[in-house]
Amino acid sequence: MPIQLTPGRYRGLKSTSLAEGDVFGIIAFDQRGSYRSMMPANASYETLAQVKGEIISALSKAASAILTDPTYGLNAAMRMSPKAGLLLALEKSGYSGDSSYRKTELISSWTPEKIRKAGASAVKLMVYYHPGSGALADELEQLIRRVAADCHEWDLPLFLEPMSYSLDPAISKDSEEFAAARPEVVIETARRLAGSGADVLKMEFPHDIKFNQDREAWRQACAELSEASTVPWVLLSAGVDFDQFKPQAQVACESGASGFLAGRAIWKEAAAMSKTDRAAFLETVAQDRLRRLLDIAAASARPWTDFYSAPQSSETWYETYA
Repeated sequence: MPIQLTPGRYRGLKSTSLAEGDVFGIIAFDQRGSYRSMMPANASYETLAQVKGEIISALSKAASAILTDPTYGLNAAMRMSPKAGLLLALEKSGYSGDSSYRKTELISSWTPEKIRKAGASAVKLMVYYHPGSGALADELEQLIRRVAADCHEWDLPLFLEPMSYSLDPAISKDSEEFAAARPEVVIETARRLAGSGADVLKMEFPHDIKFNQDREAWRQACAELSEASTVPWVLLSAGVDFDQFKPQAQVACESGASGFLAGRAIWKEAAAMSKTDRAAFLETVAQDRLRRLLDIAAASARPWTDFYSAPQSSETWYETYA
């Protein structure tokens, strides 16, 4: 039985999904630290904001929504197509602590209340999370519940992005050793965080395809992820190339994902181009990539309305609406 949402959260999900099918086809460009590293070392704030605005403006014409950040994204949010919903990130870029004990911090002076007032449709929170991290996992789950409650107080849906990592500094996340454990980590993360209050999970692909090219194994792991999650989930691109991400999106959507929330797989080459070359790339290559992914989501993704229903109207509903 779908859970009945409040008006704001239901409208927030509606305004960030495709008109056909209630599935997500969202462009992510909320990078800050990694975005700076993609650009010339002497690039000014104005340049970074301008380039981000150009990319987002072009891709917002077809995407169901745009995810960006408050640091460089205001210009972009003001220039994007009114047809696309807007998600704004809440967390600081990166993490505090060491590589095996990653703590999430929120941006100071930035809240769900301000995100609502800025006209956004939803909030996004990214955390580095490992279900085996003990007290840190408990601490992060408490943070997520607090953020979800704050978002819901302002009647905004929360998209939660848990990023896996290795608890052993000697084992890289990009290693074959971590890749063997990755499906269990990703699926257990979905199982644990689906009950955190988040409305949508933004999940990694369960397998590292550098070490596993077995599409039947991909399909089984994505199906297990879908079974573990009691809320809709969307696939993130994690910086992989488009040719790697497209088959992942196909398998994920056919196995229960409600679409994608992807960034660099679609636009990453554009950031360092000249203005003229960037415009041409965005109108051709990037738009083609986005359209192919949107076609996959529209044809195969699971509607988020399988999980949530609209609020019921009555003559006096607004009297008790908080």
